[in-house]
Amino acid sequence: MDDRQREFLDALLGTASPSGFGTRCRRVWIDHVIEFADEVSTDAYGNAVATYNGAPRSDADSSEGSGTAPSIAFAGHADEIGLIARDIDDEGFCRLGAIGGADRTVSQGQHVRIHTDGPDGSDASDGSEEPASIPGVIGQTAIHLRERADDSLTDVSDQYVDIGTENREETAELVDVGDPITFATETENLAGARMAARGMDNRIGIWAAAEGLRAAAAAKVDATVHAVSTIQEEVGLKGARMVGFELAPDAVVAVDVTHAIDHPESGTGKAGSISLGAGPVISRGSTNHPGTRRSCPRGGDRRGNGRPTPGVGQLHGDGRRRLLHGARRDPGAVGRAPESLYAHPRRDDRHRRPGGPGGASGVGRCGRERARDVRHRHTAPCLNS
Repeated sequence: MDDRQREFLDALLGTASPSGFGTRCRRVWIDHVIEFADEVSTDAYGNAVATYNGAPRSDADSSEGSGTAPSIAFAGHADEIGLIARDIDDEGFCRLGAIGGADRTVSQGQHVRIHTDGPDGSDASDGSEEPASIPGVIGQTAIHLRERADDSLTDVSDQYVDIGTENREETAELVDVGDPITFATETENLAGARMAARGMDNRIGIWAAAEGLRAAAAAKVDATVHAVSTIQEEVGLKGARMVGFELAPDAVVAVDVTHAIDHPESGTGKAGSISLGAGPVISRGSTNHPGTRRSCPRGGDRRGNGRPTPGVGQLHGDGRRRLLHGARRDPGAVGRAPESLYAHPRRDDRHRRPGGPGGASGVGRCGRERARDVRHRHTAPCLNS
């Protein structure tokens, strides 16, 4: 990974993008891909597609004699798990709701940022200015005041953010109900060429999609290549389904994270033999198109040496799969774009919270680069081009 690629990844990771609030992250992604894409388009909801238009194959070059360039899409999702200001109570505390699969086991006691409109109170939804954010802390009763026999977990809907105000009126001057909330973490370099960041799922996916497009354009491949950044994966796989109707590629490579099991309490019976540092994972199973399955390199030998290829018996809850299995240009058609899932291992470790168990753990290496998502325990390697 060169300096420019790392700067791009850092910019993505440093931009808050909870589901439904991804305008600025989309702008960061577009500003990068527009330099080497022939076309860049977005839809009304915020899905973004960057395209390299490969030259059609000649009859002599095409085994089928079609004279048409095949099309392939690399797809990831831009949104991250977060929280939302559900209500403001009389004491001025912001009551919480979840955006996606927010984890109640690690949220209490954490510092957060409530993302509001622009600094002057205007709507910054066009991404043209840095939106304001209000610092706060999610309440957690001190261990000294808790009943030792009662260490039950508090649901996200029963948690609250304290921003330091005294009452509802003071809070309402700064925060609106419906404002998104993310954890206040920074991207940090760790030992061993590793890094820690919030929202690694799935910034590495849209990063890899963009870098795949860049490499295709530099090689002048005889194919039309799309890089796709979809929205609202964490709240129902919505964005990829929208794109799938319109794009209709010949094949799709979905880029996301998967679960590594090389750490304590990993639940080894659920994820297969996947280790960080062993390289990316290519899924192989009933939900993958047989053509793309044959085209992808085998992950290793029968003893499990080499790149992992987990068996996939059923469709995972993965946003890109909605694009891959979506209808073609005819909304009534039942055909599917052949697909394969290209995943990067992550570890689902506990993150230390005040007064509670947990802690950091090691993460994976791809070449000399590694990455981990401290906030959501998702650890995944960065890519080397």
